[in-house]
Amino acid sequence: MAHDEDKKFSEKHGPDAKPDIAIRDEILKHAKNEAISCAVAFQIAEGLGVSPAEVGKNVDLLDFRLIKCQMGLYGHTPETKVVKKQHDASQELKDAISEALLDGKLSCKSAWDIAARFNISKLAVSGACEAMEIKIKNCQLGAF
Repeated sequence: MAHDEDKKFSEKHGPDAKPDIAIRDEILKHAKNEAISCAVAFQIAEGLGVSPAEVGKNVDLLDFRLIKCQMGLYGHTPETKVVKKQHDASQELKDAISEALLDGKLSCKSAWDIAARFNISKLAVSGACEAMEIKIKNCQLGAF
């Protein structure tokens, strides 16, 4: 997600949406430069027993940025997207990705599940998707 200085991420949740106090406090405790990494957002969700989507929504409501996507798809510096095509992925991995597709796309959650099942990095799964020209959709934090 490219950061646009004029964009207010909170606007996508409507004028009546307010941050959850406990989630907000954890975000503020861990944020740097009004940004929080994907990994830290997931740690907050786990620690508070809430969904990653709730944490992502609260990041938006604070108009903070999500950075350092664990799939390599957004929020890295100096390049935003750091995932590279991984043409040497195993056929088993490619088959698992193909079997998990919905409307030709792989959900972020499915990509994480595949990474866990194959005991490989999330970046390896997204790299295989890049090589297969498959888009990953539905960020668990709501970034894309």
